Amino acid sequence: MDATLRGAPSSIFYPRVMNLGSRIHQAWVVSKPASRSRARLRSDSAPDVDAQAEAERKRLDSEAREAMKVVAEQSQADDRPGAWKWQIRKRVWDLLEAEDIAKMPRPVHHRIPNFQGAELAADKLRKMPVFEDAKCVKVNPDTPQKPVRYMTLRGMKKLLVPQPRLRTGFFSMLDPASMNDRDMREAVTQTGFRKFGKPLGLDAKLKVDLIVIGSVAVDPKTGARLGKGEGFAELEYGMLRFMGAIDDSTLIVTTVHDKQLVDEIQSDKLLIHDVPVDVICTPTQVIFTNTTIPKPTGIYWDRLSPEKLNQIRILQQLKRQIENETGVALTLGPSERLPPTAQRVNQRTSGR
Repeated sequence: MDATLRGAPSSIFYPRVMNLGSRIHQAWVVSKPASRSRARLRSDSAPDVDAQAEAERKRLDSEAREAMKVVAEQSQADDRPGAWKWQIRKRVWDLLEAEDIAKMPRPVHHRIPNFQGAELAADKLRKMPVFEDAKCVKVNPDTPQKPVRYMTLRGMKKLLVPQPRLRTGFFSMLDPASMNDRDMREAVTQTGFRKFGKPLGLDAKLKVDLIVIGSVAVDPKTGARLGKGEGFAELEYGMLRFMGAIDDSTLIVTTVHDKQLVDEIQSDKLLIHDVPVDVICTPTQVIFTNTTIPKPTGIYWDRLSPEKLNQIRILQQLKRQIENETGVALTLGPSERLPPTAQRVNQRTSGR
């Protein structure tokens, strides 16, 4: 995505198209087995396939982080737009490691960092009326927000989780109604998303009452936030706006360590798609930012590079759907250099 600053004309957002066809939804629906024997085969082979898929995901995620490290270093060396963001990220990552605040997976560089006290930060959120009243909560899939995902299910709320990096699909909905505590603890893991989640398409009808998002750094005075630099949280938010599942009034909360609070994020240099936060929960405090930073209103297609689009299948399908229904070709943004994103093992060819 290019360096379009806030204040750019809103006409760059392509308006929501109603009555999406069922093709997108059908792409994520798993067909029923044709016989009991096939179902038994799938069940027996599932643990091995899941283990292979998880090992492959971790390996390729590691490659993606290494490639992102190179991109970050080149951005700072060339003084590119956004280099200042990488400087803040590196300082926070270094600090969390140096003071042993970081928790596994480590090192936390080029991740949404896990931290000591993540459970306490989650508990601060649990006690808030906005969480108590929520019926459906969207939570990012990163490790430090695992306690938030668990307490969401324990609170008998529906949990909406995106596929990591949107690599294999879109969102999955987890309903705690039929889960026991053991199921819930598994359901909040990467493997559990696949096992217990119901895949959703862009034509799904849902209302999200609260969004919980991970951060690398956040400004408590303005609500300005920095993620790990890949832009997937912004795309997830834009798609939920497109679906009508959220609006400007939907609160955005982040759970972070107190050491991730910074004051040098330049709000006037944030991009039009950057997502601010309304509430910050740390292990020691709850902060209402009263942010005045505008929230994105959807997907900014002419800020989306062809390379990023090629990595995300659901966006490719959405683009084709809009173009077919409107007869208007959507203009994409300029090319950019991206690190590779991890792809899961092809489950069909692996016996599932």
